Parts: sequence; C-alpha cells; structure tokens
Amino acid sequence: MKNLRYSKLISFAIIGVSALVLTGCGAQKHDSSSPKDKTMAVSSKATITTMDSSLNTDQYGAQNLNNTMEGLYRYTGKQLKPGVAKSIAKPTDGGKRYTIELKHTKWSNGDPVTANDFVYAWRRICDPKTGSQYSYIYSGIKNADDIVAGKKAPDTLGIKALGKYKLQVTLEHPIPYFDTLVSGGQFLPINKKAVDKMGDQYGLTSKGMIFNGPFKLENWKVGDTEWHEVKNKSYWNAKNVKLNELKYYYIADPNTGLNLYDTNVLDRYADLSGDSARQLAHNKDFKTTPNNGTYFLELNEKAHPYLKNEKLRQAMSMTINRDELCNNILGKTGLPAHSLVPSKMSKSPTTGVDFTDEPSAIADRKYTEYNPELAKKLWQEGLKETGQKQINLTLTADNTDTTKKMAEYLQSNMEKDLPGFHLNISSVPFKTRLQRQVSKNFDMVTSAWVADYPDPTNFLDLQTTGNSNNDGSWSNKEYDEAVKKAETTDANNPEARWNDMLKAQHIITKEQGVITTYQDNGAALTKPNSKGFNITPTGIYDMGAAYKK
Repeated sequence: MKNLRYSKLISFAIIGVSALVLTGCGAQKHDSSSPKDKTMAVSSKATITTMDSSLNTDQYGAQNLNNTMEGLYRYTGKQLKPGVAKSIAKPTDGGKRYTIELKHTKWSNGDPVTANDFVYAWRRICDPKTGSQYSYIYSGIKNADDIVAGKKAPDTLGIKALGKYKLQVTLEHPIPYFDTLVSGGQFLPINKKAVDKMGDQYGLTSKGMIFNGPFKLENWKVGDTEWHEVKNKSYWNAKNVKLNELKYYYIADPNTGLNLYDTNVLDRYADLSGDSARQLAHNKDFKTTPNNGTYFLELNEKAHPYLKNEKLRQAMSMTINRDELCNNILGKTGLPAHSLVPSKMSKSPTTGVDFTDEPSAIADRKYTEYNPELAKKLWQEGLKETGQKQINLTLTADNTDTTKKMAEYLQSNMEKDLPGFHLNISSVPFKTRLQRQVSKNFDMVTSAWVADYPDPTNFLDLQTTGNSNNDGSWSNKEYDEAVKKAETTDANNPEARWNDMLKAQHIITKEQGVITTYQDNGAALTKPNSKGFNITPTGIYDMGAAYKK
C-alpha cells in the first residue's frame, strides 16, 4: 500500500479515553452498548486521511477500508479467499480473460452489490478526472494505460457486467499475480449513489458512505483522533464476525499508549519501536511480526541534478550501518534492508530461493554495506565529477519519536563520513510529509512501501520513469525495460520473468536509485485474550477474523 506512503507501516489502534490522553484533538464520546468481550480497542500511528478507495494512498486508510469494504477476493492471514466473488476464477484466452461470478451480497443500506459497482469503481479510479495516484496499478487491464493518459474514454476499460452478478475482465497481457492484485483496496466496489450524493465530500466523512465489509465506520470525519466501526449486519459473512465493535485511537506519544495498555483501555498497542520496543522486548505480551514493507530514502534529482551522480548516492548509502540502525535505534523492530524488494516475500519458480538471497542480490549488498572509507572516496569523486564543493540538503521525515532518532542517526553518520556535506532535518506530521513528497517539495525524504500484492514488481515498478510514486525522479532506461518485460512479454515465462526482475533489482541497487534502510518488523503488545491478528502479505490485518477469547 502506498508507502505509508511509508505504504506503505501498519498500525492498529484503538483507545477510548479523554482528549487529555489523545493528542490535542477532541476525542469523541461513543455510547457503546457492545459488551467488553465483543469490543476490540487498538492503537493507530496516524489518522485516516480519506476513505475513498480511489484516492487513498496510505496504509492507515487501507486498513480501515479493509475493515469496512470487500472486493472480489480477501486475504485472511496468508490465505486468499473469495470475497464478493463465488470462487477464485481461472483465466481463459491464454491468461487474458477472467469471468467472475458474484455472490448475492448487500451494501450496508440494503442495496445489492452488483457487477456494475465494480465497473463503476474501476473506471472511476482510471479516469484522469478523479486524480488517483494509484491508477497506474491498473496497467495491464485492457486500455487502462490509454485511459489514464487521457487517450481513451473510461468506459473502454477492460471490465464489463455480463449480468447483475457476473463480471468479465479483459487484460492486454497475462498478469501472473492478478488474483492477489485485485484483492487490494484499489479494486474495491463503490456504490455510485453514495458518491453522487456526497460529491467531493465522499470519503472525507462517514456520513453518506455505504459499506459492504465486516464493519461500518460511524460518526467519523477527517482529522478525528479516534473513530469506531460497528459490525455490519448486512455483510454476507456477518455470522463469522465475532466482534460487535472496533475502536481506534491515534496515539502520538509512546507513554500515552503504554499507560492506556497498562490500564486495560487498549487491547492492542501496535507500532512499537525504538526505546519502547527495547524496554518491552521481554514483556510476555510483546511480539514482532516481519512485514512485506521496505523503508528507504528518496533523493530529489529534479530539484538537485547533481544527485543523479551514482557515486554520491552510493556514498550516502555506505555511511549507514543498517545493523546498528535496526538494533540500537529501532529496537529490533526493523530488519536491515539491502534491496528494495523485501526478504521472505518471493521465491524463485525454479529453485525456491528467496529473491533477496539470489547470488546477484547477495553480491549487490556491497552497495549497502557500511563502509565509511569507501564512502568518503566515492563522495569526493562524486563532488569532483559534479563540480560541487559542498552539499547542503534537508531531510524531511515524520515527527514520530523513532523517526526523529533515525533522522538524527543518518545526519550524524553522513556528516561525519562525507566531507563537505551538511544535512538539516525537517520533522513534520505524517500528512505534511506526504504532501511534500507528492509535490516533490523536498531534498531528501523518508519513504516506505508495503506490498499491494506479494510480487517483486510491486516494488520495482515504483521507481520506473514517470511512475507517480517515483518522487525522487530517478530514471534508468534499462531498468524500465526489464520491469516492463517482467510485466508483459515474459509474463507467461516464470524463469525469464524472474531473471528480468533480478536484473532490475541489480540496476537500482547498484545505482542506489533509492537508499534502502530497513524492512518493517512490526512490534506490538497484545492482551492474551485478544486473538486473530494475522497479518496478510499486504501488511493488512483481517479484523473480521479478530476475536476475544
């Protein structure tokens, strides 16, 4: 999911307390009649910026969309299951056509969920007028690229209703990961009546929204620091949803979160890191969960053309001791990341070797290993090649305690090992960092990505030339061609496709198109009676499966 855009860390949360313990915004008072064993309270590291599935770009919105909406398929833990679809469809026409039968399900207002709800939603996200940053993910579906580029009308998209409960999707070429792709939040159905009624306010308030997932969001608007979701009795699988209510609370201060957990206000306090994680590592309720999410730095080559210099970027990367960063700064809630693609996500179709353990990937770790002496040498050569005598940059980062400490660690190492380099730090709220990132108003920015679907292309595609998520504007033609081959001409040749992706990974690692820092190893405190927190390959939890023992 969009990189949290940093799509892409996960947070849970819930908390029901006074505004005093929250973060300055007024807490809503919820009159909940749900018994305690039917209510789950968890924490969130950020507030919801939108509930419009066409416009959401971050993991926090994705989690709440997953709680309240359902697409064709749905992950429960690592297992992909039919959602609105009756079954997981098999492709025909050489892998280019899917005919999908739908269950007879309902929206929370009683309307039927029909094939046309998917047709409307998919066309809407591809329509340039919508302004979705995620429209590129439809590439490969017939005419999607031309629609996004404004060359064809949205109604030419390769999706159509063959009946009220029958959907047909036509691709331009086979997409090996199609099933996992359409399980994502960008492929959810949308009730057109709700959008027409709310206009540009759709997704900014729960008022007027209609849901087809396990829960319904109530009495929420953008900016709220707590929100709650109640069981959706119209959900087709409501009998298997054990909770009556989910409560979410935004927590900025670790001490507040720990106090709420210790006083049994919170059932789960997630996103622990740094000092908190180190102090709680031996707590019986503490657990870490590796996640398919990679954190990295993007350098703005458009604003500072000298940052195109490969040696300068390599030098910056080699000043980072990733083991030290993960152990001492992050409190072991991160794993050293030596590639953009996360480890333990993808395996070779022929040998079963993990993508990041392939010989080429291991050899490329020389570009991300801590090597201050080589960093200094490369830096001086890069300065000479670009005509720079000194470089001053500002690192834009989230204003959380752990991210501030990570930024200070990077600042200290880079300034110490790179002569003539000065790094300022601008710590801003998550939403502000996203805004600066999208508008390319930064020198260097902390970023991240959590998988939308568990395939290397989901990460590699981000940094192709012109991709809306390529905020640093790094560009390499050979890289673009390798990614394109993996997604098109070699789509039906697993071994060739794997080699294409390895080639792309080598190019971006060698050039340090982005400077990877760590892979998410999410840590949380969870009450022993709170169960069902099974993470999916996309970093989302299926809260419809959560329960209290």
